[in-house]
Amino acid sequence: QVQLVESGGGLLQPGGSLRLSCAASGIIFSAYNVAWYRQAPGKQREFVAQIRWSGATFYTDSVKGRFTISKDNVKNTVSLQMNSLKPEDTAVYYCNAAPDVRGPQYWGQGTQVTVSS
Repeated sequence: QVQLVESGGGLLQPGGSLRLSCAASGIIFSAYNVAWYRQAPGKQREFVAQIRWSGATFYTDSVKGRFTISKDNVKNTVSLQMNSLKPEDTAVYYCNAAPDVRGPQYWGQGTQVTVSS
């Protein structure tokens, strides 16, 4: 059974930093494209960042230069380092793993990030 578990969310002030982690069981992250999505209240889920199986990374424009996605193949985890956080970064952050070719994709349960003064 595949399970993705996010951790690291919390409440912090604007300008702060937070590191989210996604741990997988049942799949090997190195064979998947792993992404972070977020969903703010009343809004659709949106793409934040992705690290492909090759190691290539992609970011949505609003987080470029502030967020960094990385993976640890030994621990089978993917992290999202978030710096210079803004109130508009407030959302539930979800981890997603999708194969490079056809196959099922998987989602975590989400972790809440709240940026507020």
